[in-house]
Amino acid sequence: MAKTTSPFSGFEWMIAWRYLRAKRAEGGVSVMTWISLIGITLAVAALIITLAVRSGFRYEFVDTILGANGHVSVYQSGQVTASGTFAQVISEYDDLAGRLAEVEGVTSASPLVKGQVMVSGRSRNAGAEVFGIRPEDLQNVTRVVNPQTFSGSLDRFSEGIAIGNGVAREIGVGVGDKVKLISPNGVKTAFGTSPRVVAYEVVYVFQVGRYDIDRTRVYMPFEKAQEYFNREGLADEIEVTVENPEQIRDYEPSLIVAAGENTLLWTWRDSSSAFLQALEMEDNVMFLILSILVLIASMNIVSGLIMLVKNKGRDIGILRTMGLSEGSVLRVFFICGASVGVIGTIAGVILGCLFAYYIDPIFEVVNTIAGGGVWDPSVRFISKLPARLELMDVLSAVSLSLILSFVVTLFPARRAARMNPVEALRYE
Repeated sequence: MAKTTSPFSGFEWMIAWRYLRAKRAEGGVSVMTWISLIGITLAVAALIITLAVRSGFRYEFVDTILGANGHVSVYQSGQVTASGTFAQVISEYDDLAGRLAEVEGVTSASPLVKGQVMVSGRSRNAGAEVFGIRPEDLQNVTRVVNPQTFSGSLDRFSEGIAIGNGVAREIGVGVGDKVKLISPNGVKTAFGTSPRVVAYEVVYVFQVGRYDIDRTRVYMPFEKAQEYFNREGLADEIEVTVENPEQIRDYEPSLIVAAGENTLLWTWRDSSSAFLQALEMEDNVMFLILSILVLIASMNIVSGLIMLVKNKGRDIGILRTMGLSEGSVLRVFFICGASVGVIGTIAGVILGCLFAYYIDPIFEVVNTIAGGGVWDPSVRFISKLPARLELMDVLSAVSLSLILSFVVTLFPARRAARMNPVEALRYE
């Protein structure tokens, strides 16, 4: 009785290796092997780079939202203010903030006064949104306290205002300069409402890295904002931050109970839901498109193996007549194709990870070659191209590449295994 050999024995690996490194003159397909290898490498690298940029976009976008804004804004039903206007304001704001701060998982609760103004400096104007906040509460706004770049000091915040670098650049001012804040809702007179114009010193200029924040944000001491916007004894909202903002929905019932009746909650997910949904849809589409790219690259393996089977028909016939089983022939050619897929995947992972890690200097070179202007923060909201390598993204790219490489290899390998040795040797 013939002795059976275990699958993937040493001689099967030896034959596969000889076929892979054979020159074309020897009946091999080394050129096609290299083409397949390079195709898999580039496809996997492209997939990893795209997934890294996608993760970087979401991380930077969410991080700047959570670092420069409250995770939940708490409102109450409106009331008539001292100036006679109806506004959605909070009178017992310190008491409400204290109750919200006691909710489990809440890290801070800060009363805010907010309003739209025109900022004027050096004969130039820009629209801005004012956040009236206490100096101790401003320390909880991590992106403003620890921004990408800044000038001035928050130690003097009670003496002036802090503005985003986009606002400062638009009106041409810096730390120490005076700017005028102009609000149409000023003092009521017999001749109508006159605009309110007050000059403040700029004591701090920050850049958090998001265009829509840096270009519009102005921070003012809470009491000064109350006076400026006719909010004496009132706040517009309570800004709450929590320990785990990704699970913000879990906090909502407790916050509503603590805030009482006539309470409205607006979470960071509510304000960014459209963008997050668009980003998720784009992620899925890009992954699908790049998966097709990996599939196309994997099909080169099929072409190479078909040529290899054709060129090695005589060898297959001889091996079969010597007693090599169909399974052994199938495994030999499966090893040939799968090895190209595995090596190409490994090379693609290395190339993709290196590209994602050094994406900033690479993009600077591209931007220089293109003459600048490739990245417009006013469109993309963040100041630079982000990339963040995630283990699950890399594993998904590796799994996709290996599965496709193994599956497409089976078809030509099966064809080689079913080759009739008599037909293969008929004309030899």
